[in-house]
Amino acid sequence: MKAFIKVYILPALFLVALTTQVSAQSRRSTTTTRTVTKTPTKTTTRTTTTPKKSTTTKRITSKNVTYKKPTKKVVSVRNVPNRTVVSHRGQNYYYSNNKYYTQSRGRYIVIAPKIGFRVSILPSHYKRIRFNNYNYYNVNGTFYIHTNNQYEVVEPEVGTIVYELPDDYEKVVIDGQTYYEYANILYEKVQVNDTRAYEVVGIIDME
Repeated sequence: MKAFIKVYILPALFLVALTTQVSAQSRRSTTTTRTVTKTPTKTTTRTTTTPKKSTTTKRITSKNVTYKKPTKKVVSVRNVPNRTVVSHRGQNYYYSNNKYYTQSRGRYIVIAPKIGFRVSILPSHYKRIRFNNYNYYNVNGTFYIHTNNQYEVVEPEVGTIVYELPDDYEKVVIDGQTYYEYANILYEKVQVNDTRAYEVVGIIDME
């Protein structure tokens, strides 16, 4: 009987144990092995509609910004019909036809409202932009948020995407790279799902 156990039973148990060990190693190998493929990124194109999250605004001193044209565009008119006067910190804004103006030397010059400017009702034809859990309201390149039952002009966060710029934007050069500027907001041209767009990349600090 002992000889039978040695000859038949023990080798069978050894084979079962060996098979179980190999199977377990195979299962561990299958569950822990992953293949990660990195896709090269481009600095001027995006293929996703969700911009990368950012909680800070990149600030750039005006000394490092070169405008492609020697003088900035100035849009002015002699009269502003059906205007509404809005006062903010001692400055009068004249609102008409979805634009704000300031008066200088008998003419009215298109101007973007300053940060902190508030109105009770948004100008018409605004576009809502959702980014970083904020609802921005963009009107001709000016960004508002809703606060305390009013709409306040704010600086957009880096990564905010818009699909068009105001007509009087400027082209600027920073470190050899061309950007687009309006109201001291810097944009870079990008592609979002094969559609041309503009991403906020910083704010110019005027000196």
